[in-house]
Amino acid sequence: MRSIYSITRKKLEDYFLNNGDKKFRATQIFEWVYRKKIKSFDEISNINKNAISKIKEDFYFNSLKIVRKQEDEGVKKYLFSLSDGNKIESVVMYHDYGISICISSQIGCNMGCAFCESGRLKKVRNLTVDEMLLQVLQAEDDINDRISHIVVMGIGEPFDNYDNVIDFINIANDAYALAIGIRHITVSTSGIVPKINKFAKDCSGVNLAVSLHAPNNEIRDKIMKVNKAYNIEELIESVKNYIKITNRRVTFEYIMLKGINDTETNAYELAKVLKGINCYVNIIPYNETNNIGFKRSNTSQITRFCGILKEENINVTIRREFGSKVSAACGQLRSEN
Repeated sequence: MRSIYSITRKKLEDYFLNNGDKKFRATQIFEWVYRKKIKSFDEISNINKNAISKIKEDFYFNSLKIVRKQEDEGVKKYLFSLSDGNKIESVVMYHDYGISICISSQIGCNMGCAFCESGRLKKVRNLTVDEMLLQVLQAEDDINDRISHIVVMGIGEPFDNYDNVIDFINIANDAYALAIGIRHITVSTSGIVPKINKFAKDCSGVNLAVSLHAPNNEIRDKIMKVNKAYNIEELIESVKNYIKITNRRVTFEYIMLKGINDTETNAYELAKVLKGINCYVNIIPYNETNNIGFKRSNTSQITRFCGILKEENINVTIRREFGSKVSAACGQLRSEN
């Protein structure tokens, strides 16, 4: 058996066709599950009993347990317990344009970025489609409001769980499921080049964010292990290919680490790397933790760094800080016990 929240409508159509039924049954099921939010197939009133009996044999309803909820101004952080006892975190953020959620895609992470709290726990396993979707559904139930934006930017590397993330996106975007606009969904990657190329063809409407965090290979090798597999030159080439295929602007994430990647020289280097690319740089003031020795760049240094990028005609913003008081900010999420 599998969770009803784990299957896309297209795959559910195939399921009904393979069982001698009509594919429109899938749309009916989706309407009951996601619009009427039923918790049992017995609540369905417009599908015959034989079809209901069959689907009950193959699918079930499940949920995540909220172990802890912490709140800061404009932020709610959830610690969820999974059916196998593992735990993950998600963050709901309130903006002037709507409500977003940052979801996790794995338990732990194997990317090993030196500055990231989330990567201190090695990857245990990928999250299933339903475990990702239920982070959204149960957060909506808790806040009693609709989430309008999703970022797959929590614990884990989404492209290391590629197929499940794609199915999750399809359900989140489905008009009969969560109905979240494709351009309201963002996936962040540390730079797995082959998957960026594949993603351009599979999900051309989704926003892509790339964790760059360094202007050259020497620095990136030291703080991001993935650079030893896919260096900056390969990464930038894959981003250019993504833009060519999708005609979409790409975001480059850049965490400011004091004395590591924040000098004026680094800013000019970064501008040279990104020159001519349809992108913008999201500067992230580092969120310090008790377990990692990196320090946040001085505010004056961050301002100067951004100023140089602007002088070099690179679009740049400084990320609004959310949730640092409850360790819900960028790079602070963990699979806590």
